[in-house]
Amino acid sequence: MVTKGYAQTYSIDYEETYSPIATMMTVRAIIAMATTKGWSLHQMDVNNVFLHGNLQEEVYMEQPLGYVDQTHCNLVCRSRKTLYGLKQTPIAWLDKISQYLVTSGFQTSNAKFSLYVKKTNHGIVVIVICVDDLIITKDNDANISNLKKVLKQKFEMKILGELCYFFDIEVIQSPKGIWLLQMQYALNKSISIPLDQNVKSSVDESDLVESTTMYRCIVGSLIYMPITRLDLSYAIGMVGQFMQTSQKPYLDAMRHILKHIKHIL
Repeated sequence: MVTKGYAQTYSIDYEETYSPIATMMTVRAIIAMATTKGWSLHQMDVNNVFLHGNLQEEVYMEQPLGYVDQTHCNLVCRSRKTLYGLKQTPIAWLDKISQYLVTSGFQTSNAKFSLYVKKTNHGIVVIVICVDDLIITKDNDANISNLKKVLKQKFEMKILGELCYFFDIEVIQSPKGIWLLQMQYALNKSISIPLDQNVKSSVDESDLVESTTMYRCIVGSLIYMPITRLDLSYAIGMVGQFMQTSQKPYLDAMRHILKHIKHIL
Protein backbone atom coordinates (compact mmCIF):
# COMPACT_ATOMS: atom_id res chain seq x y z
CA MET A 1 0.00 0.00 0.00
CA VAL A 2 1.37 3.41 -1.01
CA THR A 3 0.08 6.66 0.48
CA LYS A 4 -0.77 9.72 -1.59
CA GLY A 5 1.99 11.92 -0.20
CA TYR A 6 1.33 14.55 -2.87
CA ALA A 7 -2.04 15.22 -1.19
CA GLN A 8 -0.62 15.25 2.34
CA THR A 9 -1.50 18.21 4.57
CA TYR A 10 1.39 20.17 6.07
CA SER A 11 2.54 18.71 9.40
CA ILE A 12 5.62 17.98 11.51
CA ASP A 13 8.75 16.95 9.54
CA TYR A 14 6.79 17.61 6.35
CA GLU A 15 9.73 19.36 4.68
CA GLU A 16 12.37 16.84 5.79
CA THR A 17 11.83 14.42 2.93
CA TYR A 18 15.44 13.58 2.13
CA SER A 19 16.66 9.98 1.94
CA PRO A 20 19.69 8.85 3.95
CA ILE A 21 22.28 8.62 1.22
CA ALA A 22 26.03 8.86 1.32
CA THR A 23 27.78 11.37 -0.90
CA MET A 24 30.09 10.06 -3.58
CA MET A 25 32.96 11.81 -1.79
CA THR A 26 32.31 9.68 1.29
CA VAL A 27 32.08 6.45 -0.71
CA ARG A 28 35.27 7.22 -2.61
CA ALA A 29 37.09 7.98 0.66
CA ILE A 30 36.02 4.64 2.17
CA ILE A 31 37.01 2.76 -0.99
CA ALA A 32 40.39 4.53 -1.01
CA MET A 33 40.96 3.62 2.65
CA ALA A 34 40.00 0.00 2.03
CA THR A 35 42.34 -0.15 -0.96
CA THR A 36 45.26 1.30 0.99
CA LYS A 37 44.80 -1.01 3.98
CA GLY A 38 43.85 -4.10 2.00
CA TRP A 39 40.33 -4.38 3.47
CA SER A 40 37.48 -6.02 1.61
CA LEU A 41 34.19 -4.20 0.95
CA HIS A 42 30.85 -5.89 1.59
CA GLN A 43 27.29 -4.95 0.67
CA MET A 44 23.84 -5.52 2.18
CA ASP A 45 20.40 -4.61 0.84
CA VAL A 46 17.38 -3.76 3.02
CA ASN A 47 14.07 -5.34 2.05
CA ASN A 48 11.23 -2.79 1.87
CA VAL A 49 13.50 -0.21 3.45
CA PHE A 50 10.92 2.51 4.13
CA LEU A 51 8.56 0.18 6.01
CA HIS A 52 10.97 -0.13 8.94
CA GLY A 53 10.57 3.40 10.29
CA ASN A 54 8.32 4.41 13.19
CA LEU A 55 6.21 7.57 13.11
CA GLN A 56 6.79 9.98 15.98
CA GLU A 57 3.81 12.19 15.11
CA GLU A 58 0.14 11.54 14.44
CA VAL A 59 -0.65 10.98 10.77
CA TYR A 60 -4.11 10.03 9.53
CA MET A 61 -5.11 8.81 6.10
CA GLU A 62 -8.32 7.95 4.30
CA GLN A 63 -9.36 4.31 4.19
CA PRO A 64 -7.64 2.62 1.21
CA LEU A 65 -9.75 1.89 -1.84
CA GLY A 66 -10.99 -1.67 -1.72
CA TYR A 67 -10.68 -1.83 2.08
CA VAL A 68 -13.30 0.71 3.09
CA ASP A 69 -15.39 -0.31 6.09
CA GLN A 70 -18.92 0.22 4.78
CA THR A 71 -20.30 0.49 8.32
CA HIS A 72 -17.83 3.27 9.21
CA CYS A 73 -17.23 5.11 5.96
CA ASN A 74 -16.67 8.42 7.77
CA LEU A 75 -13.69 7.16 9.80
CA VAL A 76 -10.01 7.50 8.88
CA CYS A 77 -6.97 5.36 9.62
CA ARG A 78 -4.08 6.35 11.87
CA SER A 79 -0.67 5.29 10.57
CA ARG A 80 1.47 3.58 13.19
CA LYS A 81 4.28 2.71 10.79
CA THR A 82 5.81 4.55 7.86
CA LEU A 83 4.55 3.76 4.38
CA TYR A 84 5.92 4.49 0.93
CA GLY A 85 4.75 7.88 -0.27
CA LEU A 86 4.54 9.46 3.18
CA LYS A 87 6.60 12.64 3.53
CA GLN A 88 8.13 11.56 6.84
CA THR A 89 9.15 8.09 5.66
CA PRO A 90 12.80 8.70 4.58
CA ILE A 91 13.79 10.59 7.73
CA ALA A 92 12.00 8.00 9.90
CA TRP A 93 14.10 5.21 8.35
CA LEU A 94 17.29 7.17 8.98
CA ASP A 95 16.32 7.69 12.63
CA LYS A 96 15.51 3.98 13.02
CA ILE A 97 18.80 2.59 11.77
CA SER A 98 20.83 5.42 13.28
CA GLN A 99 19.45 4.76 16.76
CA TYR A 100 20.18 1.07 16.43
CA LEU A 101 23.76 1.58 15.27
CA VAL A 102 24.49 4.13 18.00
CA THR A 103 23.14 1.81 20.72
CA SER A 104 25.33 -0.94 19.21
CA GLY A 105 28.46 1.11 19.80
CA PHE A 106 28.82 2.95 16.50
CA GLN A 107 29.67 6.63 16.35
CA THR A 108 28.25 8.94 13.70
CA SER A 109 30.58 11.12 11.69
CA ASN A 110 30.38 14.83 12.49
CA ALA A 111 30.84 15.64 8.82
CA LYS A 112 28.79 12.87 7.13
CA PHE A 113 25.57 11.69 8.77
CA SER A 114 25.52 8.49 6.69
CA LEU A 115 28.92 7.30 7.93
CA TYR A 116 29.19 5.16 11.08
CA VAL A 117 32.38 3.90 12.73
CA LYS A 118 32.85 1.44 15.58
CA LYS A 119 36.12 0.74 17.38
CA THR A 120 36.51 -2.43 19.42
CA ASN A 121 39.28 -4.55 20.86
CA HIS A 122 39.16 -6.62 17.68
CA GLY A 123 39.59 -3.66 15.34
CA ILE A 124 37.47 -1.12 13.48
CA VAL A 125 34.31 -1.47 11.37
CA VAL A 126 32.86 1.15 9.03
CA ILE A 127 29.29 1.31 7.65
CA VAL A 128 28.10 3.67 4.92
CA ILE A 129 24.33 4.01 4.36
CA CYS A 130 23.01 4.60 0.84
CA VAL A 131 19.20 4.50 1.35
CA ASP A 132 18.57 0.74 1.19
CA ASP A 133 22.18 -0.28 0.55
CA LEU A 134 24.86 -0.65 3.21
CA ILE A 135 28.55 -0.70 2.39
CA ILE A 136 30.57 -2.40 5.14
CA THR A 137 34.32 -2.69 5.57
CA LYS A 138 36.44 -3.91 8.44
CA ASP A 139 40.07 -4.53 9.24
CA ASN A 140 39.24 -8.12 10.24
CA ASP A 141 37.02 -10.20 7.95
CA ALA A 142 36.72 -12.95 10.57
CA ASN A 143 34.02 -11.12 12.55
CA ILE A 144 32.28 -9.27 9.73
CA SER A 145 29.99 -12.24 9.02
CA ASN A 146 28.56 -11.99 12.56
CA LEU A 147 27.76 -8.31 12.03
CA LYS A 148 25.95 -9.06 8.78
CA LYS A 149 23.89 -11.81 10.43
CA VAL A 150 22.80 -9.44 13.21
CA LEU A 151 21.79 -6.74 10.73
CA LYS A 152 19.94 -9.28 8.60
CA GLN A 153 17.81 -10.39 11.54
CA LYS A 154 17.13 -6.86 12.74
CA PHE A 155 16.14 -5.22 9.45
CA GLU A 156 15.41 -8.14 7.09
CA MET A 157 18.45 -7.48 4.94
CA LYS A 158 19.94 -9.44 2.08
CA ILE A 159 23.59 -10.40 2.40
CA LEU A 160 25.00 -9.66 -1.06
CA GLY A 161 28.59 -10.65 -0.32
CA GLU A 162 31.48 -8.49 -1.49
CA LEU A 163 30.65 -5.11 -2.99
CA CYS A 164 30.46 -5.47 -6.76
CA TYR A 165 27.83 -2.96 -7.98
CA PHE A 166 26.27 0.20 -6.55
CA PHE A 167 25.04 3.54 -7.90
CA ASP A 168 25.47 2.18 -11.45
CA ILE A 169 29.16 1.69 -10.68
CA GLU A 170 30.84 -1.69 -11.07
CA VAL A 171 33.39 -2.51 -8.36
CA ILE A 172 36.17 -5.02 -8.99
CA GLN A 173 38.15 -6.07 -5.92
CA SER A 174 41.45 -7.89 -6.20
CA PRO A 175 44.69 -8.26 -4.22
CA LYS A 176 46.20 -5.58 -6.46
CA GLY A 177 43.56 -2.96 -5.68
CA ILE A 178 39.97 -1.89 -6.33
CA TRP A 179 38.72 -0.72 -9.72
CA LEU A 180 35.61 1.36 -10.39
CA LEU A 181 33.97 1.06 -13.81
CA GLN A 182 30.98 2.79 -15.43
CA MET A 183 30.93 0.92 -18.72
CA GLN A 184 27.40 -0.46 -18.29
CA TYR A 185 26.11 2.95 -17.20
CA ALA A 186 27.61 4.60 -20.27
CA LEU A 187 26.22 1.96 -22.60
CA ASN A 188 22.77 2.31 -21.09
CA LYS A 189 22.92 6.07 -21.73
CA SER A 190 22.86 5.71 -25.50
CA ILE A 191 20.77 8.76 -26.30
CA SER A 192 19.44 9.83 -29.69
CA ILE A 193 19.84 13.57 -30.12
CA PRO A 194 16.39 15.06 -30.94
CA LEU A 195 17.61 17.66 -33.42
CA ASP A 196 16.61 17.54 -37.06
CA GLN A 197 19.55 18.59 -39.25
CA ASN A 198 17.12 20.13 -41.77
CA VAL A 199 15.57 22.52 -39.24
CA LYS A 200 16.44 26.10 -40.09
CA SER A 201 16.60 28.63 -37.29
CA SER A 202 15.39 32.17 -37.85
CA VAL A 203 17.54 35.18 -37.05
CA ASP A 204 15.70 35.76 -33.78
CA GLU A 205 16.27 32.18 -32.59
CA SER A 206 20.01 32.53 -33.03
CA ASP A 207 21.79 29.31 -32.02
CA LEU A 208 19.36 28.21 -29.30
CA VAL A 209 18.70 24.48 -29.15
CA GLU A 210 15.18 23.40 -30.05
CA SER A 211 14.77 21.13 -26.98
CA THR A 212 16.32 22.62 -23.84
CA THR A 213 14.76 19.83 -21.76
CA MET A 214 16.55 17.12 -23.71
CA TYR A 215 19.80 19.08 -23.45
CA ARG A 216 19.45 19.10 -19.67
CA CYS A 217 18.64 15.38 -19.61
CA ILE A 218 21.79 14.50 -21.54
CA VAL A 219 23.98 16.78 -19.39
CA GLY A 220 22.41 15.25 -16.29
CA SER A 221 23.48 11.81 -17.50
CA LEU A 222 26.99 12.96 -18.39
CA ILE A 223 27.59 14.64 -15.01
CA TYR A 224 27.75 11.18 -13.40
CA MET A 225 30.60 9.98 -15.64
CA PRO A 226 33.57 11.88 -14.06
CA ILE A 227 33.27 9.63 -10.99
CA THR A 228 35.51 7.18 -12.81
CA ARG A 229 36.50 9.27 -15.86
CA LEU A 230 38.21 12.35 -14.45
CA ASP A 231 39.45 13.25 -17.93
CA LEU A 232 35.87 14.18 -18.85
CA SER A 233 35.40 16.62 -15.95
CA TYR A 234 36.36 19.81 -17.80
CA ALA A 235 34.39 19.04 -20.97
CA ILE A 236 31.22 18.05 -19.11
CA GLY A 237 31.55 21.00 -16.77
CA MET A 238 31.76 23.30 -19.77
CA VAL A 239 28.55 22.09 -21.43
CA GLY A 240 26.84 22.03 -18.04
CA GLN A 241 27.18 25.81 -17.71
CA PHE A 242 24.55 26.41 -20.39
CA MET A 243 21.54 24.57 -18.99
CA GLN A 244 19.27 27.61 -19.19
CA THR A 245 20.17 28.89 -22.64
CA SER A 246 21.61 25.88 -24.43
CA GLN A 247 23.01 26.67 -27.87
CA LYS A 248 23.82 24.51 -30.86
CA PRO A 249 27.64 24.72 -30.50
CA TYR A 250 27.35 23.24 -27.02
CA LEU A 251 24.95 20.58 -28.26
CA ASP A 252 27.55 19.66 -30.86
CA ALA A 253 30.19 19.59 -28.13
CA MET A 254 27.98 17.29 -26.09
CA ARG A 255 27.54 14.97 -29.05
CA HIS A 256 31.32 14.90 -29.38
CA ILE A 257 31.62 13.86 -25.71
CA LEU A 258 29.12 11.03 -26.26
CA LYS A 259 31.05 9.80 -29.29
CA HIS A 260 34.29 9.96 -27.29
CA ILE A 261 32.76 7.87 -24.47
CA LYS A 262 31.60 5.25 -26.97
CA HIS A 263 35.08 5.26 -28.53
CA ILE A 264 37.00 4.66 -25.29
CA LEU A 265 34.65 1.78 -24.40
